[in-house]
Amino acid sequence: MTRLRATDYGLLEMSRDHRQLRVFELADELVVEAYAWTRQLPADERFGLTAQIRRASVSAPTNIVEGCARRSTRDYLHFVGIALGSASEVRYLITLARRLWPLSDDGSRLEGRYDELVRALQRLVDSLREAE
Repeated sequence: MTRLRATDYGLLEMSRDHRQLRVFELADELVVEAYAWTRQLPADERFGLTAQIRRASVSAPTNIVEGCARRSTRDYLHFVGIALGSASEVRYLITLARRLWPLSDDGSRLEGRYDELVRALQRLVDSLREAE
């Protein structure tokens, strides 16, 4: 396992411009990947698990954006915490879908990418707590 460094995700700069954060770029990329991956889920899950995975995947980067727009570190931390929860939710839902259905793309790669996002968001949370 590769050890993450704070600088890998732009965490040391504590940028308030979400476009400058590698963690935002990763979360944004994963939305597209999650949407593509959920296309293979059963059609009757369109309003169930598919919709939930898609909503939670969009929630992670949008909460990073909203947090960056807030004036206080406390508010920023709050929204990054929500992003962390959403990324963790997607990771679990992918695991669940993999257990429920035999899928052509079993999602292990996507799940691993969400592991990376969760670790990066946790590092951002830790950095923000130190800055408080």
